[in-house]
Amino acid sequence: MGTLQHVQHQIDALNDLIKINNDRIAGYEKAVESTEDRALKTVFEGYIDQSKAYVNELNDYIHLLGGSPTDGTTLSGKFYHAWMDVKSAFTKNDSHSVLSDCERGEDVAKNAYRKALDDKELIWEDEKVVGLLNNHMNGLKIAHDAIKALRDSTKQEA
Repeated sequence: MGTLQHVQHQIDALNDLIKINNDRIAGYEKAVESTEDRALKTVFEGYIDQSKAYVNELNDYIHLLGGSPTDGTTLSGKFYHAWMDVKSAFTKNDSHSVLSDCERGEDVAKNAYRKALDDKELIWEDEKVVGLLNNHMNGLKIAHDAIKALRDSTKQEA
C-alpha cells in the first residue's frame, strides 16, 4: 500500500469512528427523550458530551493527516435509531429497555474502536493517535460497564 493510500485508509478509519460517535450521540439523545429519570438523563448527557469530545479529537487528527472529517452517521446507526423510535413508543419510561439499548450501542462503539486498532493494514505509525484511540476505547469500556450496571440494577428493581 502506497503512502497516500495508507494515509487515506487512516482517514477513512477515523471517519468511521466519527460516524460511530455520532451514532452514539444520537442514541443517547433518544435515551434522554425516553426517560423521565433525572439521574439517567444526566448520565446520558455526560456520554453525549464524551462522544462530542471524541469527535473533536478525531477531527483534529484527520486535519493533521490532510483529510476532511465527516459529520454523518452509519447506515446501521440510522436503522438502529429508527427501531429505537418505534420501540420507545411502546416502552416509554422503561429504564431497563432504554439501558439495554444503550448497552448494545456501547458494544458497537467498543467493537469499532477495537477493529480500527487491530486493523493490520492501518499500521498506526503515530503513537499519539494510538494513545488517543486507546483512551477513547477505555472511556467506552467504562461507559459500557456503568450502563450495564445501571441496566442490571433496574432489572432487579422490576
